[in-house]
Amino acid sequence: MQIRTLSALECTKILTANRVGHLACAKDGQPYVVPFYYAHADNHLYAFSMPGKKIDWMRSNPLVSVQVEERGTGRGWRSVIVNGRYEELPDRIGHKVQCDHAWSVLSKHADWWEPGALKPDTYLDAEHLPHVFYRISIAEVSGREAIES
Repeated sequence: MQIRTLSALECTKILTANRVGHLACAKDGQPYVVPFYYAHADNHLYAFSMPGKKIDWMRSNPLVSVQVEERGTGRGWRSVIVNGRYEELPDRIGHKVQCDHAWSVLSKHADWWEPGALKPDTYLDAEHLPHVFYRISIAEVSGREAIES
């Protein structure tokens, strides 16, 4: 097996072609990683969620990482790591254009709002909770590929 470094363009193509990643955030020295749906555009990863632990932690510490992977043939794979900053896009004056842009980018994909709009707690009335549009501003991207020899 060979491991090679991916170019920035290759990393961007992987981010654009995929919709699921693993989002890592941290609070008080404790890491937290969750899968999330996203859409890539203009050097950002756009996403949607209901309030919860992930949003609380990113509000507290906006520095995040995202990992996106693709399976290759056999034991091969490609993986991209994004280091960036969480930016909430509230639906209010001063942010409306950014929030509308996030909606536009996300809505190009079927069922873009799932699973961000769903929570496991059945006692919560999701229709009355404020939803959160956010983006990860990409500061740094890197990637690697494993190729079977």
